[in-house]
Amino acid sequence: MKKPVKVFMVEDDRNFGSVMKSYLEIHDFEVVWVDDGKKAFQEFMAEPFDICILDVMLPHVDGFTIATDIRKINSDIPIIFLTAKTLKADVLHGFKVGADDYVTKPFDSEVLLCKIHAIIKRHNTQKNEEESRADEFRIGLYQFNFPNRIIVKNRETQKLSPKEAELLRLLCRNLNNILPREVALKTIWGEDNYFTTRSMDVFITKLRKYLKDDPNIEIINLHGSGFRLEVHQNG
Repeated sequence: MKKPVKVFMVEDDRNFGSVMKSYLEIHDFEVVWVDDGKKAFQEFMAEPFDICILDVMLPHVDGFTIATDIRKINSDIPIIFLTAKTLKADVLHGFKVGADDYVTKPFDSEVLLCKIHAIIKRHNTQKNEEESRADEFRIGLYQFNFPNRIIVKNRETQKLSPKEAELLRLLCRNLNNILPREVALKTIWGEDNYFTTRSMDVFITKLRKYLKDDPNIEIINLHGSGFRLEVHQNG
């Protein structure tokens, strides 16, 4: 079952806030609603959210300040401002502090709903693209593509099993640093015991074989600690 989009909404008008919360929940969003700017940042920090909808004119702490504080600890989460302030300077300030959109009151709820869906879709697409790029690694003479589970060298392709690919990705993410044995075992196998340890040793041997044509690559066994993938410079 698909997890609902979780909305963090800050709105001090209790009638409007109640209507908006109900409207979004009818459309399958999960909403946490805060009606006081002073409480907002603490509530935001209490749990993960997918998008923020912030009124600008709030008691104690305004929406621009809340957004600025959120951006200091989360540069990616989408933010929509709801406000009656229509001056160009206010709109520009909203975008400068990190808004993805700026909606002026009064507005059509269906239009806001479409904007939320569009922003979430765009954000997820960008996130998936970034994660995909982050899972491609250069290892000496080899190119390792984790999503496709392949190692490529001079147009020759080696297909990896799911566990081989996961293990090599962990080694790449810890390049030239120790990958603790227990971390790899619990991440990939879910448990650390004699049988999973022996299984990982077999996969390490296979990875060494796949990378053996580049003498500058080593997967070092650090007894009692773990493994380290090293890529040495030529010469």
